[in-house]
Amino acid sequence: MAQFFEIHPENPQLRLIKQAVEIINKGGVIVYPTDSAYALGCHIGDKNAMDTIRRIRRLDEKHDFTLMCSDLSQVSNFTKMGNDAHRLIKKLTPGPFTFLLDATHEVPRRLQHPKKKTIGVRIPDHKVAQMLLEELGEPLLTTTLILPDETEAMPDPYEIRQILEHELSLVMSVGYIEPQSTTMIACYDGEINIIRQGIGLAPMLEK
Repeated sequence: MAQFFEIHPENPQLRLIKQAVEIINKGGVIVYPTDSAYALGCHIGDKNAMDTIRRIRRLDEKHDFTLMCSDLSQVSNFTKMGNDAHRLIKKLTPGPFTFLLDATHEVPRRLQHPKKKTIGVRIPDHKVAQMLLEELGEPLLTTTLILPDETEAMPDPYEIRQILEHELSLVMSVGYIEPQSTTMIACYDGEINIIRQGIGLAPMLEK
C-alpha cells in the first residue's frame, strides 16, 4: 500500500523529504513531481525497483532511462560530456530538458541503452525534486509516469495512488500537474540535435 505525502511545492517539508529518501534507499518505487510532470523514481542501484518501473510502464530494454541529477557535477560523473555539451547543459539547466549522452562506467549496464550505451540526464527546475535529490546525494533513476496505452503522464496524484497503490511505496503530491513533455537533446557521436521538441526552448539549436 503506497504512502501518500502532501508536499508544499515551494517550501517542501524537510521531514517528509527525508522520509522519502529512506523509502528510496530501502528499495521503494516512488512518484514525485518534476517541472514537466509526475515521474516514477527509484534508487539507481536497485534492480528490483527498476523492474517494478518497467512493469508499471511495460517498457522494453530499448527504453532510454533517465538519471535525475541535482547539478552538473553529478551529470559529469555519469556521462561523457564534450565541451559543447557541457556549455549547453549549463546554459539550459535547471529546466525541462532531457539530454541523451554516452554513459560512463558509473552507470550500471542495465540502465544504458543496449546498443548506443547512452543514458538520459535531467536537472529539474522544481523545488521538491531538487530537495529530494540533494538529500539523496546521488541521481535518481527516473521515467515519466505514463501508463501503457496512454500518451501523457498522469496528472492527478490521488488517481495515481488509486491505480498504482499496490506497485508503489510512496506518492509525493503537490496537487494536479498539467503534463508536458521535456525537450530531448541528443549529445553524442560528435553532434548535438533536438530529437523531441517539448516545453524547453533552445533557440541556439534551432535551424
